[in-house]
Amino acid sequence: MTTQYNFVAGCDEAGRGSLIGPVFAAAVVFDKNYANPTIKDSKILSKNQRTHLYHIIKHDALDFAISFVDEQTIDKINILNASILAMHKALDGLKSKPDFILVDGNKFKPYGNIPYKCIIKGDALITAISAASILVKVERDNYILKLAEEFPIYNWKNNMGYGTKQHIEAIKSFGTTSYHRKSFLIKSLK
Repeated sequence: MTTQYNFVAGCDEAGRGSLIGPVFAAAVVFDKNYANPTIKDSKILSKNQRTHLYHIIKHDALDFAISFVDEQTIDKINILNASILAMHKALDGLKSKPDFILVDGNKFKPYGNIPYKCIIKGDALITAISAASILVKVERDNYILKLAEEFPIYNWKNNMGYGTKQHIEAIKSFGTTSYHRKSFLIKSLK
């Protein structure tokens, strides 16, 4: 599929369905012959495995970049556009422009004139996308855990900002923080 390209970037995002904080994205480029069977979709790895692979990916990648789009922008442009913007920002962060882009999922917008392909479940199928999923999961989890220390009543340490029953009840009891995505709360509190 991409054998004719030399600098293929895999992209993924994390935090799309959360009620709080930014959506994160990463772009990762490996040598075209790179193989590491331990790099898998971040959702099936333990926290320790992800942390270990996070450092391996940063060492082994030809290039990588991690970015985010904040909750205020998410509320303005919606989560799909914010997720794509975060991926574009990650691609902007690469030292060299890729010659092909592989994206997890089924939605993306052109990035300049660089060809791309969306792959449903790409984080389970393509090493560079799997690596991007690991980088953003670790970065986002670390960010949310810092917020959790500031606001323990929402139990973000355990729910990572997602709309669990306990999180929704805490919002009803204590109100929201500046980190809550206001556009998400309208739907969640009905």
